This record gives sequence, structure tokens and C-alpha cells, in this order.
Amino acid sequence: MNDTIKELIHGLKDKLVDYRRNFHVHAESGWTEFRTTSVIARALEDLGFQIKMGDQIICKESMMGVPDDQTLEAHMKRAVDQGADPELVKKMKGGLTGVVADLDCGKGPFLALRFDIDANDISEAQDDKHRPFREGFTSINPNVMHACGHDGHAAMGLVVAEILSQIRDRLKGKIRLIFQPGEEGVRGAKPMIDAGILEGVDTILGGHIGFQAARTGMLICSTDKFLATTKFDATFTGEPAHAGGAPEQGRNALLAAASAALNLHAISRHGQGASRITVGTIQAGQGRNVIPPNALIKAETRGETSEIDEFMFQRARQVLAGAAQTYDVEVDIKLMGKTSSGQSSPEIMEIIKNNGQKIEFFDPDQIIDNTEMRGSEDYSHMMTVVQEQGGKGTYFMIGTDLSAGHHNFYFDFDESCLAPGVELIVKSALDILS
Repeated sequence: MNDTIKELIHGLKDKLVDYRRNFHVHAESGWTEFRTTSVIARALEDLGFQIKMGDQIICKESMMGVPDDQTLEAHMKRAVDQGADPELVKKMKGGLTGVVADLDCGKGPFLALRFDIDANDISEAQDDKHRPFREGFTSINPNVMHACGHDGHAAMGLVVAEILSQIRDRLKGKIRLIFQPGEEGVRGAKPMIDAGILEGVDTILGGHIGFQAARTGMLICSTDKFLATTKFDATFTGEPAHAGGAPEQGRNALLAAASAALNLHAISRHGQGASRITVGTIQAGQGRNVIPPNALIKAETRGETSEIDEFMFQRARQVLAGAAQTYDVEVDIKLMGKTSSGQSSPEIMEIIKNNGQKIEFFDPDQIIDNTEMRGSEDYSHMMTVVQEQGGKGTYFMIGTDLSAGHHNFYFDFDESCLAPGVELIVKSALDILS
């Protein structure tokens, strides 16, 4: 069977790179992945998977950080202009992007494989130092690029699907492929979970190109200590007034936001684990001689556990309310993203490790059992939900040389990692389902 899988992957290597570069050229950020979703959905249908889209897989009430309707309509039109299926795009109206695809192989375990598909809000480098520019596959969409490797993840997911469809007679159980939108900003997992996509799942696998596995040939088999996080916007609304003639008639939203920003960073750290808070953006005011009636803070909390993150967020809410009261302004807090902490299951780590050791690409001296994430990833919420219902999961990292760090406009990775990544996932799925 190993020889069969290797032959199948060898025959699909060019297709794997073509998929990756196709997605890279047509990069789309969270809740606007209309073309990406369309390409994936059509390919999965052709392979015999049963696909679900739109409100079948996304709970609209749980969506966070969704662009306004005008922006969504513009991205839908752009997707169709770039080759998306218009009928499929209609199913995603409102930003309901992403695909869930099932392959039923009879009685047995229920395995889910998760692949994220969104890009970053970054303008890609446009010079010869950048390989995608030299070789003609930079993003054609303004201010958005695949600067984290999700184009590679989506490509791997489609080739995994193709191979699994060809060896389905060797599988026992059900496979669910989850092509998740909105991972950046941790926006996509919760709406998918709330729509029920993980009900009955016994095992879930997810992973990433790079991160701590920053050299080609490395393999990290499991990840712990994902930081739970809450992303939020706080909008302060006051009253404008003439700054010289009648300042007493104004209510200063800028000062409320500035006070809040300082005091948010004064929230005590938590004694039971790592905690974070960051105000990343303040936008305020209308003119030099106008009492500022408006201000916006974009901020986030993080915690080593979901409980610590919730502690930080609730304290943040208190600080924001206090600043608003002090300056007699209104404050509205809007969730823009949220995910939980997570720990990988040792049993599934062993499956990844055992298969990695049999794949020549991975250096035996660079196969690592476990690492700590010390950051946030939307997958952790999915893995935690599966574990809470009695299942297991892990998050692995596939090593690759990087041209620049993740979320950098010079980001690129060594595409030779893609085929071994597919082989690792397929063989691990085969172990779980055979």
C-alpha cells in the first residue's frame, strides 16, 4: 500500500504545485474566499465527495469580523471575474465561504482533516528578490497575499482528497475534509463548530507549514499550549464641539480611548499561566479644533487557558466601561475573533511520528514529538471540541525553509515540503481508518 500511495503522490506533484500557485495568485482574505472556495468545491465534487457549503457549514449568528455588504459584493464579483462558478458564489452570499466534504467508506471511525484557506491583508513584495514575483505567481489582488502558507494547505487538502478517493476501498469509516475560511483573526472555527460540523467526529488532524518547523526536513508531531484569544473593537462615541469657543459642550472620545489604552495595559497578569493584552490600533478625532466625538480601539487578549483569556477580556470590558464613564461617552464593544486554548492528544502524536519516520523527506534527527505554540491558532478550538466529546486530535508542523517570516510581504516556502506533507496525512488517515 505504501508503494501505491507513493506512486499516486508522485503522479500528482505537478498538480500540487499548480494548485498552490493558483491559490497564491488569487489570494482572498477571511470571509471573502469566494473563488478559492469555488475551485475547491468543484474539485471535490468531481472526486465523488459529498460537499456542504453556505449556511450548511457556517452559523451566521456566530460570524465575527465580517466585511460590510458592499465589500462582500465587490469580492463576489471579482471572484466570478477570476473564474469562480457563479452558482457556487451565490451560495456564499454574506461571506459564508469554506467547504466541508465527506467521503463515506462504511462502518468505522469518523476522521476530520482541517485545512485553512484564507490569505493575509498584506501587499505582496514586487521585486526580483521575491521568488513568486520572479516566477510570475504573485497575488493579483490588491493588499492581500498568502503570507502564511494557507495556499499550500489548501493545495495539500485537494491532493489528499484525490488520493483518499482512489484508495477508499482500503478505508473503513467516514472522512470529513474541512476547508476553513477566516483562520487569520481566529474567526472561522467557531461559526463552523456552531453549525455542527464536528458532531460525531472521533479524531481530527490539523497542521501547518513552517512556524517552529522552520527548516526543510523537520517534523513536529504535536503542539500544546495554544493561547486562547479574544479579538475586539471598542468604539467610543462622544459629542463634537468647538475646541476654543465651547469645549464644555463636547464629550471627548479620543481621551476616553487614550485612557482606556493605557489602563488596558495595566491589567494585572495572571498567576496560573501566560496572559497577554495588546492595543494594536487607535483611530480618533476629526480635526485640530474639534472636540473628538469618535474613537476606535482595536485590541486583543490572550491566555494560556481559555479561563485566563476570559479573565483578561472581562477585565478589559471593565476598563473600557470605566473610561467611557469617566469621559461621559458611549462605548460599544464588538467581538472580531475568538478561539480557545488546546493540547494535542499523545496517541495521535504517535501516529504522526510513526508515519513521519517512514518518509525519507523527514530527517530522523529533526522529528520532534512536541512543541509549545505560544501563539493562537483557530484549529485549537476545533481540536478541543472533538476532545470534549471523547475524541482525539493533534496539530503537526511540516518543516520548510522560509524566505521570510510568516506574515511578511516576502514570505515564501520551499514547495518540496508539500508532497511529503500529503503523504504524511494520507498514511496517518489510513492508519486511523483501516
